[in-house]
Amino acid sequence: MRSPPHAGQTLVELLITVAVAAILAGGGVRAARPLVDRARVRLAAAEVRATFDEARRLAVLRAERVAVRIDTTRGGVAVHVLADSALRRPLGALYGVRLSATRDSMAYGGTGLGHGVANLRVVARRGAVAETVWVSRLGRVR
Repeated sequence: MRSPPHAGQTLVELLITVAVAAILAGGGVRAARPLVDRARVRLAAAEVRATFDEARRLAVLRAERVAVRIDTTRGGVAVHVLADSALRRPLGALYGVRLSATRDSMAYGGTGLGHGVANLRVVARRGAVAETVWVSRLGRVR
């Protein structure tokens, strides 16, 4: 006949079980991080594209020059019509991404065509994941 376990023995077994569970849970969090990073980068890149699309739409609608400014310090994009700010998207704060760009702005004329001498590249990055948004010098986004 076996004697019942002592309270000290039961406590040690419980602590070992909790420690093993914590280690397994920590591994799951590390494995999920790239998935979270990828999702946030994709959302941020989609918002960059949407911002350029909205700027082009506003330029045609209002028949005037509209600019998209990229703030790589804060990780945001903004649409400006003349001196007014029409739209701001704080992507760094929303998705935890860093932005880099080949230029700090892009403008659309009243016809919807872009102004500038070169294509624009905006890169959204979080961890090891990055996605690039290209804007042609004519204003097309891909």
